[in-house]
Amino acid sequence: MSQLFELDAYSPRQIAERVNNVGVTKARLPFLPLFMLGLLAGAFIGLGALYYTLVTSDAALGYAASRVLGGVCFSLGLLLVVVAGAELFTGNNLLAMAWAERKITTADVLKNWIIVCIANFIGAGGLAALVFLSGHLGMNGGGVAQQVVKIAAAKVSMPLAEAFFRGILCNVLVCMGVWMAFAGRSVTDKFIAIVFPISAFVAAGFEHSVANMYFIPLALLQQASAPLALPGAELIDVWHMLRNLAVVILGNIVGGSVLVALVYHVIYHRGNAATAVQTEAKKHD
Repeated sequence: MSQLFELDAYSPRQIAERVNNVGVTKARLPFLPLFMLGLLAGAFIGLGALYYTLVTSDAALGYAASRVLGGVCFSLGLLLVVVAGAELFTGNNLLAMAWAERKITTADVLKNWIIVCIANFIGAGGLAALVFLSGHLGMNGGGVAQQVVKIAAAKVSMPLAEAFFRGILCNVLVCMGVWMAFAGRSVTDKFIAIVFPISAFVAAGFEHSVANMYFIPLALLQQASAPLALPGAELIDVWHMLRNLAVVILGNIVGGSVLVALVYHVIYHRGNAATAVQTEAKKHD
């Protein structure tokens, strides 16, 4: 009978404890493994973005089918991060829970986020360079190149307020996907937990900072080599890339740290504290 219970998913309260413990471990990782795992995560998300771009470059697919199927394909990125192991900035926004519980310091959190974010950018940008040099953008009669530029142009021309709120909504779903993956005991469990929230944020057009670290540099390379005259393509430059990333990163932090990590902290940590107070009061009655 006990073996049957071991196959069950972890409860929400157990997930909160696991997120706390993992947050402490992540915050205390030495620089080199943290940085290298960050490189991997950037590349992994880039692979998901590559898969998404390939699928959505097919004009024969309908709008909804293209976005949903592309979102499912994009889920490859977070599956690689969670199952193979890597450090992703957006997922690491959950460190705010361990910070709120005073298990790690503000300096620990900021150090982790800065190192991982920079490593993610290098990993995603490095993959973009490899993809460009491989000639991959020539697939589908150049349709993949057109889709990459179209995606990047939409991102860099997006109003900043819109990018910020899309960043919030994106990382609510990403962190919920990571949170639910903590409930699983098998790769199959993690797959099911991840695919739906990730495909939802992609289909809805929300903004993921690390994905943008792949899309925009790849479009920059394409435009430097053989410019495509698409609406908004003239805005694909380093300044507009950094502008987009800064706002989306802030939105991702609010979505993951505040609306997921800190909300669950209030639910479970304060609940535990209240229970402890009540238990202590009963002892003195």
